[in-house]
Amino acid sequence: MKAAVIGANGVEVRDVAQPQPGPDQVLVRVCAAGLNRADLIMASGRMHGGTGGAGTVLGLECAGEVVSTGANVTGFKAGDRVLCSCPGGYAEYAVADFGRVHKIPANNMTYQQAATLPVALQTMHNAVVTAGRLKAGESVLIQGASSGVGLMALQIAKYKGAKLVIGSSTNPERRAKLKDFGADLAIDSKDPGWPDQVLSATDGKGVDLIVDQISGYVANQNLKATAILGRIVNVGRLGGFHGDFDFDLHAARRIDYIGVTFRTRSVEDVREINRLMRADLWPAIEAGKLALPIDRTFPLDQAAAALAHMKANAHLGKIVLEM
Repeated sequence: MKAAVIGANGVEVRDVAQPQPGPDQVLVRVCAAGLNRADLIMASGRMHGGTGGAGTVLGLECAGEVVSTGANVTGFKAGDRVLCSCPGGYAEYAVADFGRVHKIPANNMTYQQAATLPVALQTMHNAVVTAGRLKAGESVLIQGASSGVGLMALQIAKYKGAKLVIGSSTNPERRAKLKDFGADLAIDSKDPGWPDQVLSATDGKGVDLIVDQISGYVANQNLKATAILGRIVNVGRLGGFHGDFDFDLHAARRIDYIGVTFRTRSVEDVREINRLMRADLWPAIEAGKLALPIDRTFPLDQAAAALAHMKANAHLGKIVLEM
């Protein structure tokens, strides 16, 4: 089968062996695959958890048609249209654990649209609802809100009853569009005065929850903008893996600072994350209330160009590969 793999000189598309499903897995004929920042990390030569290195098939999510299932799998059959999070999605075929596979809603959703959802849904339901403990009527700030997962976080927060939803983007054009996805206020995380904007919007209290995809340079500003007994959920490090941290301010505001990643979770953990997400959000997915825009599509043989487009950081929403 054709797949986009990490080669000696960058990402290349070549023939590799087709995967076969294990007892708890589903084999999917991939029709579309979504791009994620972790793919860029691996394509640059860095490991992402235990994944990466020469010969690795890139990709963390896809949509397509079930070909076959392992002996322990129930609820799926050949021909089902599905979306899933899985390694190796930049390929004509991929295997996914059954707990990360979902049937595509029968609402005319295309494979391209379906491929934008798996990572964003599981990541941001876990960050906003489970780790972030969002309650109806609370205020939320999503740092890095113009990414695909960021746009989903805005929508989930609004869907779950947040009173005030704030999103950040350093790009003025993308910042202006955040309101279309549920943001009541859009800020520029590069503007030194953004914490004052957040405090003003919350009557001096600060937000109850920050879902942070930036880290690095915004760490101390996040502390200033968070309410006493608020929560910060560290999801991403787009602004840097290291930075100054005001431990006294953290203590004074008694903030819960929570780190999340899927890299150190067990198979059972991820199944439960997907179960909770589906129970909570699937009616909204079926109704079309939670959806992501597609910035641009590329054919599989242009996977390197698609990743370069993501690296340029000029997109709003998701970039999708078509098989």
